[in-house]
This record gives sequence, C-alpha cells and structure tokens, in this order.
Amino acid sequence: MSNASSGMGVADHSKNTFLELKRKKIHRYVIFKIDEKKKEVVVEKTGGPGESYDDFTASMPEDDCRYAVYDFDYVTSENCQKSKIFFIAWFVYPLDEASNEPVCFDIGVKSPPPKTPEAPPRPSHSSAWNKATISTSPSISRIRAKMLYATSKDRIKHELDGIHYEIQATDPTEMELDVLRERAR
Repeated sequence: MSNASSGMGVADHSKNTFLELKRKKIHRYVIFKIDEKKKEVVVEKTGGPGESYDDFTASMPEDDCRYAVYDFDYVTSENCQKSKIFFIAWFVYPLDEASNEPVCFDIGVKSPPPKTPEAPPRPSHSSAWNKATISTSPSISRIRAKMLYATSKDRIKHELDGIHYEIQATDPTEMELDVLRERAR
C-alpha cells in the first residue's frame, strides 16, 4: 500500500487495476471506494471493455461517494479514434425533504450557486466544486465519509498517473455522456 505519513493511502491493487485499464484496456471503468478501517482507497467494481457508459453510471451508488475512472473512446472531427481517461469524483447531495433543495456544507472551497430555474447550470468540470454533504437521514452517507472523499481526492488522482480530465459530480446530470464528449474535444 502506498501511504503518506498521514491520511488516506491507495492500495497497490487499486493502482494496478488502473494500470490494467490504462495500458491493457481490460477494463472500461474502475469504481473505487474508501476502506475506512484500512485507511486506503480500494477497488469496488470494474467494468469489462464491452460495458457501456450506462452500465458504468448504473454502478455508481445513489447515496454514497465514490471515485471512478472511465476510459472514454471517441472519434475526433478528423475521424481519428481517440481514448481519454476521466477521473470522476462522485459526491452526492441528498435533498431536504421539506424544501427539495440540496443539503450541504462547505469544506473550505467556493460554494456553488443555488440551483434555480433562472440560474445557469454550474460547470461540472470546475475544480472549485469540492463539496461534502450533511443529512439527518440515516440512509444518506455519513458526514465523515463525505469529508474523507473530498479530502482524499487529490491523493488518489496523484497516484493514478495518466488521468486526462476530472469531473466532480453531485448529481447524475453532471456526469452525463455529453459532458465527457464536450470535455474530450
């Protein structure tokens, strides 16, 4: 396991699985989770090379944070086949039952604008969106877990050498296939 003097480590198996995706193309995606007991990022699930983006998004939990890498194949306007590796930080926001607004708190970075019909959608690719979530609902992830994911993100990105783009998503619309297409241009 690779581990700094303090903080979250990245399991060797996680790095090796990423290298299999990057070099050997035997995975379309890898979903990682934090093992709090071991204090390391581990592989939760891999998707085979024939799996679709819909298979990948269906594998992401609705009520918990995850990291993922996705090997995105596309054809350029010059008709060239390309592949880019996306790192996706999945930080879900539960909705407050009374107001139907996201329940969140800031962990020291710029707060997102409120989502209203009048406001333009916030950019999902901005590194300024690093949020964690609070909820009184027991079905929603614990605050500690969200903080662990938010504060460990840069560490895992550093360990997974070869990532082309990052997306931070707090709801499924922020990581739709069109978002990847737009970023890969």
